[in-house]
Amino acid sequence: MADARFCLAVPPAFEPVAAAPFLCAGAIGYRAMRLAGDVERLGLYGFGNAARLVTQIARFEGRTVFAFTRPGDAETQRHALERGCAWAGDSTAPPPEPLDAAIVFAAAGELVPLALAAVAPGGSVVCAEIHMSDIPSFPYALLWGERVVRSVANLTRRDGRELLELAARIPLEASTRTFPLERAAEALRGGPLGFGLDAGDRPGLTRAATVRREPSR
Repeated sequence: MADARFCLAVPPAFEPVAAAPFLCAGAIGYRAMRLAGDVERLGLYGFGNAARLVTQIARFEGRTVFAFTRPGDAETQRHALERGCAWAGDSTAPPPEPLDAAIVFAAAGELVPLALAAVAPGGSVVCAEIHMSDIPSFPYALLWGERVVRSVANLTRRDGRELLELAARIPLEASTRTFPLERAAEALRGGPLGFGLDAGDRPGLTRAATVRREPSR
């Protein structure tokens, strides 16, 4: 049993399984996006599930999205372009134009100075991971110009309601795969039948595994 104050109603347009990714990757992505501000040019460092959902929302709102991946990851960069990003490149490369804000979805602290260097004066860098490796020392010049570095820690009820309302309007899409409860470890590992198999196999979508309890026999 769950406390109703901390529950969100899934819009009628979605089955519960289809909406599951919105309440994890989607929730942290949406919170990070709102903390980044109402910006036109948004950079995403790391292009996993959260970034794929944020891209759909940002494009729906008319923003321009720039995707940064591991250096040399041409496949993920191609997927990012297929999903509507205006540019995709290595995390170590500068974007073709200054960003208004950047979200760091990768747990790599060394990306923070790179993101700061990519944003224009007054821009924000939002760190959206729960844990991150140490942020290396960087010149004050990267922070100067009223740039801001901040983290994301919590999802508010308002964030959740707004996200689900937006999800129904867009409509937001994610592909899912269900597993019975006794195969939860397999779902988390990925592998032959896990959710790690077909990453990026459906342009425009993000994926998640959902574990369900089988009815009693």
